[in-house]
Amino acid sequence: MDIIFNSALLVTLAEIGDKTMLLAILLAARFKKPVPIIAGIFAATIVNHALAAWAGEAIAGLLDGFWFRLAVGLGFVAMAAWTLVPDKVDDDAGETTKVVGGVFLTTTIAFFAAEMGDKTQIATVALGARYHAIGLVAIGTTIGMMLANVPAVFLGDRITRIVPLRYVRIGAALLFLILGLLALADLFHLFR
Repeated sequence: MDIIFNSALLVTLAEIGDKTMLLAILLAARFKKPVPIIAGIFAATIVNHALAAWAGEAIAGLLDGFWFRLAVGLGFVAMAAWTLVPDKVDDDAGETTKVVGGVFLTTTIAFFAAEMGDKTQIATVALGARYHAIGLVAIGTTIGMMLANVPAVFLGDRITRIVPLRYVRIGAALLFLILGLLALADLFHLFR
């Protein structure tokens, strides 16, 4: 349960103000159909994050040595710094000239593409490498994405006036930093 909770909390906080959250707001404003948008977010996230957690675990299994574990710890520390940088929606992220396949398919494809290389996907890779539990990490990170994005779909741009994004980014950065420092402490504790 700790893996699911930690993964969900980390991704929820990291996702607030992220480009995919802004994409959820744009899709909600454009289509005004929350159920297929939420279903599309879920479908894209569970697939993307399961693959990311699998990649993290696979890489960790292949490179489970001092240098890889050091890279994972330092990666969490780097994610802490990256989380402090606000995202902006790409110029073409919210534009669709024709909705082929409906709102669900449009949302699924847009979210899957937007998550590629995103901080929450990279965090999921790192969590997969750290915990070696693909299913639990994917469930936790997907819950985190849903906790951040479902309110965005329903509340739209009003959420940015309610939630002080600066403080949420700082909180998420602190969580990444703590995970990184714990991973580094664990690594160096093994060599005492």
